[in-house]
Amino acid sequence: MKDSINTPTPAYKSENAWTDLGLTLPIFLGYHLCVVFLPVRNAADWVTHQMADLASNDLRIYAAVTLSIGAALVISLVAIGRGHALRWTRFVGIGVEGILYAVAMRLVASSIVGRLKLDALPTPAITSIQSSPFAGVVLSLGAGFYEELAFRVCLFAILGRLVWLAFVATSLPFAKVLFWLGWAVFSSAAFSAWHHFGSFGEPFTLQAFIFRWVSGLVFTAIFALRGFAPAVWTHALYDIWVLVL
Repeated sequence: MKDSINTPTPAYKSENAWTDLGLTLPIFLGYHLCVVFLPVRNAADWVTHQMADLASNDLRIYAAVTLSIGAALVISLVAIGRGHALRWTRFVGIGVEGILYAVAMRLVASSIVGRLKLDALPTPAITSIQSSPFAGVVLSLGAGFYEELAFRVCLFAILGRLVWLAFVATSLPFAKVLFWLGWAVFSSAAFSAWHHFGSFGEPFTLQAFIFRWVSGLVFTAIFALRGFAPAVWTHALYDIWVLVL
């Protein structure tokens, strides 16, 4: 029986990575088709600039490139026999799942901040750009997709696997479990700290740092147990809740 701790990505069973990526398609397309109307983009987004250059900064070509990426993914899913993953009921289901996880994450993180007696729940600093509901929704979609790609897929799963194989690999009992738990704590702390850097970084407060640290652990647990798509939807919906609603 395969030990799910051996690999930090979930055991997909009837799903696979392509299916999981397909379920994030509305978030990917929604972000990329709209972010060009904003003067900023998500800090983890390194793709939009490349796509704009490819389109020679022509909005019509850029939209065509974006939709072509989406169409290529859909065609790929159909070709490998997983077109059923794109039924509207699947998107509704994962959206509801994301809402439930977002509420649970808020409650857990808030409870921990409260138990540590760190006073009020931190409120993200909102810039004049983010104060627009349209901008808030678009940037939330970008955060959901690209921050999960950067911190859960690349930092937690891929880099964690490389670190394990290169420096830690051992047959000692529980070593792998302890490593991945520790790596989850580390990658979540990096996720939290990242929000305090850059031109749109928030001023550092212990409340905000711990709140996002715990949130990062929740996102990591969702990614490891349920997959990339549920983590993306949870992150995007939570940010919309905070920035827009």
